[in-house]
Amino acid sequence: MKVEHQNLAEAFSEFKTDKNINRPMMVNILEEVLSNLLKRKFNVEDDEAIKKSFNITINVDKGDFEIWHNREVVADGEVNDSLSQISLSDAQKIDADYEVGEDVTEKINIEDFGRREVLSIRQNLISRIMDLEKNHVYEKYKDQIGNIVSGEVYQAWKKEILILDDERNELYLPKSEQIPSDFFRKGDTVRGVVARVEMKNGSPLVIISRTHPSFLERLFEFEVPEILDGLITIKKVVRIPGEKAKVAVESYDERIDPVGACVGMKGSRIHGIVRELKNENIDVINYTSNPQLYIQRALSPAKITSISINEEKKKADVFIPSDQVSLAIGKGGANIKLAIQLTGYDIDVYRDNMQEEEDVDLDEFTDEIDEWIIDELKKVGCDTAKSVLRLSKEELVRRTDLEEETIDDVVKILREEFED
Repeated sequence: MKVEHQNLAEAFSEFKTDKNINRPMMVNILEEVLSNLLKRKFNVEDDEAIKKSFNITINVDKGDFEIWHNREVVADGEVNDSLSQISLSDAQKIDADYEVGEDVTEKINIEDFGRREVLSIRQNLISRIMDLEKNHVYEKYKDQIGNIVSGEVYQAWKKEILILDDERNELYLPKSEQIPSDFFRKGDTVRGVVARVEMKNGSPLVIISRTHPSFLERLFEFEVPEILDGLITIKKVVRIPGEKAKVAVESYDERIDPVGACVGMKGSRIHGIVRELKNENIDVINYTSNPQLYIQRALSPAKITSISINEEKKKADVFIPSDQVSLAIGKGGANIKLAIQLTGYDIDVYRDNMQEEEDVDLDEFTDEIDEWIIDELKKVGCDTAKSVLRLSKEELVRRTDLEEETIDDVVKILREEFED
């Protein structure tokens, strides 16, 4: 095999196993490249004429190819189209037995095209296959946005980390998408979600993130089979990466405790997630469409006295015992910030002016008030006597399913407790 043919064949062969490109596509590329070579060689613009006069045989397994020129034998002096016809005398130089009207199939040697032309075509072939590979990476990861991928750290710079996946495709983890306490060395395995994919200077740029809420959501899907099976739904995830996160979950099956399932026995399920997120504190709460109860749960672990909500302004005034205010706000304001993001309400926290030590839990009144009534009051954020007394009768009627007469009875019982 001549060097020119070998170089061109190798340009095709080097991609057939290393690159994730399907065989039909590679065959089409090589056919197109070789067809262009033939068009220039024979000064022909018509693609159909090339297809009719030439057979291009490609062996993908060997990374090799052959070109055969098909022409009809005509009498000497009657050649009107040198592409599809050959004179009898020229045909008999190939084989003395040829006669007029027969077909001649002659193998084309790549080296006959000229070394410069072959090298140009080789570069064209490499460029086309590389473009196809880049497009493959772009399309692959564009469909993976929001999903977890993993790879090995190839190089760590100050502003970003270069990661190679199992196909040696390049992924980038910018500093802004890293958890503050993240630290990776070359060879470490890193997980993250595909945040965005774009073409930059003709090459795919795949950005992954470890700070996006969807990363935490996907981790829960991996650890909690009930989520993957659809028995538990993640309603919303909010995060301050590396510090704190809140996850609202819901189950449509009354037999399943969504919070318990997500946490696992003795925290077995959530511990792996916490470790992956560098000890990020994760609160898992039951989702509810009741805004008072939802806000109360979102401000956990603080104990709330009462909540007043303005639905028009999406604003909530929350009254909390003095010793619970710091819990509601959290370190650096993290708890209340996440509660606002989770519920969608602008939450203002106020210290309860009443003396908390004089207050009484509603559960202490079960001898005088039916439990279902107490449960109804708790649903609107009232779990102590004074949290009920702080609200007007009209407010209690509007926010609960209780009758005025029932509310009058409850208020009377609670007031008597403090009068005594």
